[in-house]
Amino acid sequence: MAGHSKWKQIKRKKAINDNRRGASVSKHLAAISAAVRAGGSGDVAGNLGLKNALAAAKTDKVPTDHIARAIERALGSGEGSQLEEVVYEGYGVGGVAVLVYALTDNRNRTAPEVRHAFSKHGGNMSGGVAWMFERQGLITLDKNDDATQELAIELGASDLEVYDEEGEPRLDVYTSFGDMNPISEGFRAHKFEPLVVEFTSTAENTIDVSVDDVQKILKMLEALEDLDDVQNVYSNANLEHLEE
Repeated sequence: MAGHSKWKQIKRKKAINDNRRGASVSKHLAAISAAVRAGGSGDVAGNLGLKNALAAAKTDKVPTDHIARAIERALGSGEGSQLEEVVYEGYGVGGVAVLVYALTDNRNRTAPEVRHAFSKHGGNMSGGVAWMFERQGLITLDKNDDATQELAIELGASDLEVYDEEGEPRLDVYTSFGDMNPISEGFRAHKFEPLVVEFTSTAENTIDVSVDDVQKILKMLEALEDLDDVQNVYSNANLEHLEE
């Protein structure tokens, strides 16, 4: 089973039930626009990046008219700013590795904001850590019974994690990077609508966080995620050993 941590629970809850809808929608629309420009097409049949971005937006119930306008703007004459994906790497207190994915039209704005969030909470944006993480697909379902797990394995899941979210059953289905969309469509063909379909980065090895450093790490991760240009934040912090 994949590693389980308090931060992963926070991430899941945030992804499934984000009460800051404006920020959530704007980040999805930015990802859609970037995928259209990068792939040079608004047709999902020939643009895998767009297909992934639309799948993520669908799980967060982004309005279809907002999506349509974002695609139209991205397919326009090229006027306006171009978004690009940038990855920032660094460390938090206690040597925790942190990986930040951002979409930005201005690196000179985004990099200082990310660097400030690191330093304000005792971290630093230096050193490569991407090699510590594996890029995967993550599909979350609201059923975790044996039949659902067997279906996930049949569809090609690489790993499963069973848990409860405030008393509700959940199943995290991890896939290889290229298999996320085919597997999510396989679930839909069997009448399972995923709660979450997104790419994730999983730490190959985790590092235990001390009691004294827990709040510092969590505040840094939350500060990074709250930045407008930041799409996702990952760390190899393990808080499981602190749970009762």
